[in-house]
Amino acid sequence: MDFRFTEEQLMIQDVARRIAQEKIAPSAEHHDKTGEFPLDNIRTLGENGLMGIEVPAEYGGAGMDPISYVLAMIEIAHADAAHSTIVSVNNSLFCNGILKFGTEEQKQLYVRAIAEGREIGAFALTEPQSGSDATAMRCKATKQADGTYVVNGKKSWITSGPVAKYIVLFAMTDPDKGARGITAFMIDTDREGFHRGKTEPKLGIRASATCEIEFTDYVVQPHEVLGAEGEGFRIAMSVLDAGRIGIASQALGIARAAYEATLAYVKERKAFGAPIGTFQMTQAKIADMKCKLDAATLLTLRAAWQKGEFEKGGARFSNEAAIAKLTASEAAMWIAHQAVQIHGGMGYSKEMPLERYFRDAKITEIYEGTSEIQRLVIARNETGLR
Repeated sequence: MDFRFTEEQLMIQDVARRIAQEKIAPSAEHHDKTGEFPLDNIRTLGENGLMGIEVPAEYGGAGMDPISYVLAMIEIAHADAAHSTIVSVNNSLFCNGILKFGTEEQKQLYVRAIAEGREIGAFALTEPQSGSDATAMRCKATKQADGTYVVNGKKSWITSGPVAKYIVLFAMTDPDKGARGITAFMIDTDREGFHRGKTEPKLGIRASATCEIEFTDYVVQPHEVLGAEGEGFRIAMSVLDAGRIGIASQALGIARAAYEATLAYVKERKAFGAPIGTFQMTQAKIADMKCKLDAATLLTLRAAWQKGEFEKGGARFSNEAAIAKLTASEAAMWIAHQAVQIHGGMGYSKEMPLERYFRDAKITEIYEGTSEIQRLVIARNETGLR
């Protein structure tokens, strides 16, 4: 690994930081309170290449590398985690899978619109009874004599579901084959047979719209199959490897925001005639926060670097991605917790953003693979046991 960032990486970081500070941060409180989807800000991010950071220029993206993606995600999440969730889904879960497994026609139709910020994408794997165990899905796609598929079933907790134009859907095409019976499809939400449920009222990342979706005799054309029939589970797991790097980056942005707010506060807030930053208990918390933040940052950059090597024909990066996601998400939750504690009553008040950081941090330990699932992935990769 080369710890020096390139000029191009620093450039995309600067673009992300500028938009985050000028447009996202000032509106973060409003979007958190109202739950309003930040469409104007997302359009701006798309116009500046941030909705398709790793997407090649011929498909409307910025054509950057995985480390550039991490740097940009941190800046956006530092301003508001909800915005970074939308960015992460479009970049990691939607565009990434189509670029790896899609046809040229699919890349031009679906990736370009999302990468340019003209449309919103989503990823539909989870179901009401099927979360960590993705193979327990009940949503079915039945193949017809003319080669089309008829989809029936529900998906839940679909990020950007209320506003998405296109969705990567995973449905069971052959239940007898288990994981090998799952197929991925491209869904146009404007078509008959697609229905959106209510927008979920969430604890955090409230401006990132989430809902249940349902399919009633929705017809998928043969050219809308992503990859090959029965390849869906492999596609989903591959995409989630990349997605976990995005969530690790999001966690870093939240953690950094909480840490920086705490640094400023301990210098200003006085108790017993001295700044509280002079107290040894506070200093111990600051030291631990800094260590966890730096460790998580380095592990996330390592995972991004390994992803870049994999794309050049190197080894897989699933273990590095799981380690980064687990470490960064738990660091974010711990740092946000300590930040609230150090701020005392002000940390519990909505007058300051600390309580939002605390609420937003929690989801990073849950979606795209819970902390428990990350530990299973890591242990199985390390031992070779299943």
